[in-house]
Amino acid sequence: MAQGKVSVNNLNLGQGPVTEIERYFLFIGPAPKNVGKLLALNTDSELDTELGVDDSDLKTQITASRLNGGDRWACTAIPLAVDGDWADALEKAQTENVSVEGVVITKPITASTELTAMHAAAVALHNRYGRRVFVMAASSGISTATQEWADYLAEQRALTNSVAAQRVLLVPQLHGNDLGVLAGRLATAEVSVADSPMRVATGALIGLGPTPEDKEKLPLPSSVLAELDKARLSVPKTYPDYPGVFWGDANLLDAPGSDFTVIENLRVVDKAARRIRLLLIRLVADRKVNSTPNSMASTKLKLMRPLREMARAVTFAGEQFPGDIEPPKDGDVVLLWKNRTTIEIYFKVRPFNCPKDLTANIALDLSAGEEE
Repeated sequence: MAQGKVSVNNLNLGQGPVTEIERYFLFIGPAPKNVGKLLALNTDSELDTELGVDDSDLKTQITASRLNGGDRWACTAIPLAVDGDWADALEKAQTENVSVEGVVITKPITASTELTAMHAAAVALHNRYGRRVFVMAASSGISTATQEWADYLAEQRALTNSVAAQRVLLVPQLHGNDLGVLAGRLATAEVSVADSPMRVATGALIGLGPTPEDKEKLPLPSSVLAELDKARLSVPKTYPDYPGVFWGDANLLDAPGSDFTVIENLRVVDKAARRIRLLLIRLVADRKVNSTPNSMASTKLKLMRPLREMARAVTFAGEQFPGDIEPPKDGDVVLLWKNRTTIEIYFKVRPFNCPKDLTANIALDLSAGEEE
């Protein structure tokens, strides 16, 4: 004998939004107040209260970042003692489950080994927690009492020579707050993570410190900026007869020829990877994912979702504002069953072309009025 039973189950298909960590950075550096504490800051925060009324490197960079970061700017920060270790602060943030896109270490480095240590720390975060970050490091500005620009340039070149650190970029503190200015430019919600900080349409830099001079009182030449950029440092950029100071490429310290020599390429891939990882976790031991044709097609469609969302464009006033990447096509997601329980998935992500080197050729036409 049996009795009737009715059950209604809510099925969770994993279709909800993902919390976005892009544009949210962790600042680590010396400050006199709240040493060792994890601080949440935004545009309303009183930095004198949080970081101390006295000037500090951390406060200087956060102030510059907030000025350039727009009205949705926010960050987290860990003030250090003068002899504090950034690696300990970074680990503290992980134990408190703080996920960020970038780590900004404000104390200037003095040796290239520090850059490789920062890269190793970023890789360790990925290996241990599945968190993808890039690290923004600083080097000192010029000593106006002892250095000429040639001396300074040689010193900076030595810092990046032979360094291969795909997740690290180095910013010389030429104006005293360059690191914070770039961090703010990368954090602004006005543009996509796929946009280069070189983008002039974003507007000029805000609050950049005074133009530095060497010991001969020579102001910072554009030729020095060009050479620093060649040495893979990230520096500002000006255009003659065009008002304002802008930025050049945010150069990652990867090997020449790599796909990830500029920050925007790494950011779009990391953004896709964060979303794909969450989808893959939901698929663990799900028998709906199998090698049948219907399941393979359904799984590919599901895994394309992050790429489709990143590719969404908006057309306004007759102008199209592109998404982070080009829309995915058939074949951009490939599933490979290695055995009954192991599957490998390959994704193709296509950033848009973007002009950084423009040349105009003008021809003079003197044929008007000539007899045919």
